[in-house]
Amino acid sequence: MGSKILALSDSHGNTSVLAAVLKWAADELKESDLVVFLGDGLRELPIALQQSPLPCEIKKVRGNNDNTPGEPESETFDFGGYRFYICHGHRYVLYSGFEKLIASARDRGADAVIFGHIHVPYLEEYNGVLFICPGCLSRARSSAGETFAIIDCTPNRPIAVQFWGIDPESLNITEFLS
Repeated sequence: MGSKILALSDSHGNTSVLAAVLKWAADELKESDLVVFLGDGLRELPIALQQSPLPCEIKKVRGNNDNTPGEPESETFDFGGYRFYICHGHRYVLYSGFEKLIASARDRGADAVIFGHIHVPYLEEYNGVLFICPGCLSRARSSAGETFAIIDCTPNRPIAVQFWGIDPESLNITEFLS
């Protein structure tokens, strides 16, 4: 049974950074793990995957900058004994609060929400629901820089999140928060 989710968002055309993270993840992930791509970069995802194929399933949702009408804007699924709701986040007016996203998560019975759009790594619990933004792979809006997350969903243990940074120049990846 899989226990790790690689959460990625907002590559905005930066295929080299996306491919570097996927190459790193190919060594970290197992066939039973999962990747979620949270939009604003769906065009470069297949190109990066050709360079660095992954051994596991990939779920993806489109963002406000993706011209991919065939892709969903959100999805709810179970993984590692938890229910997840994934979305890009642009439909929820996140810059003025999380109330709409919290309500949507409750409606779906989610234990955790993974979202993008804000370009800042974020981890907070609201009324028993964990809200996770992995940050972004391009165009960072905080001093954290370009980031992604590994979410450990080991059954019968609390969800644990590790944030990782990637230097867009050198493509070096380092853990920076736990």
